[in-house]
Amino acid sequence: MCNRYIPPDNKTIHACWHVETQNSHLSWQKELFPRGQGPFIRSNKENKRELVVGQWGLIPHFAKTSKLKYNTNNARYEELKDKASYRDPWKYGQRCVIPVKTFDEPCWETGRNIWWRFQGRDGNSFGLAGLWNTWIDQATGELFESYTMLTINADKHPLMSRMHKPDPNSPPDAQDKRSVVPIDLLDIDLWLSGSTEESSNLIKLPTDNYFSAKPLSV
Repeated sequence: MCNRYIPPDNKTIHACWHVETQNSHLSWQKELFPRGQGPFIRSNKENKRELVVGQWGLIPHFAKTSKLKYNTNNARYEELKDKASYRDPWKYGQRCVIPVKTFDEPCWETGRNIWWRFQGRDGNSFGLAGLWNTWIDQATGELFESYTMLTINADKHPLMSRMHKPDPNSPPDAQDKRSVVPIDLLDIDLWLSGSTEESSNLIKLPTDNYFSAKPLSV
């Protein structure tokens, strides 16, 4: 699961993802943690790419408050159809792309937590699969945008399987290590506006050499 990442700046997002709606006034935190305010790209009513800023941690439609007591910054792909928090956004095609410059994951191979930093192999920013939701506070009428980052099982991935603390109660080949899901630039519109079946076909592990990674400290 990803709990810390750095998004690119506004200029880079518009240049890389060709966002048609120009929102140069938008701003976000330089380093994102759960419940922080970050950028994501979705398709608007005219099927144009729209840049939005919202909470990293999806606020489901049934929430009584925007300040959730549980974490929704990561969503397991395998649970999207059934889990209440994500079922409607997945059903209604509320898919988004999360622009990322780097992200961090914990590695426990030494017996303690060593943070590793991941970036694209080519050094460029990349997009990750996500879901978004718009929640309205019924008491105040205030509108809240929010998003979550999708993850899939990575037990067999040579790099991603090395991350996160091992579960002592599970065998080595069934740890349910998780990976984020990159969405290639050529697949952006299919991910944002395609059918559920078409978008499901894009949920794949990154190729073995998609990311480069190294420890932040020793």
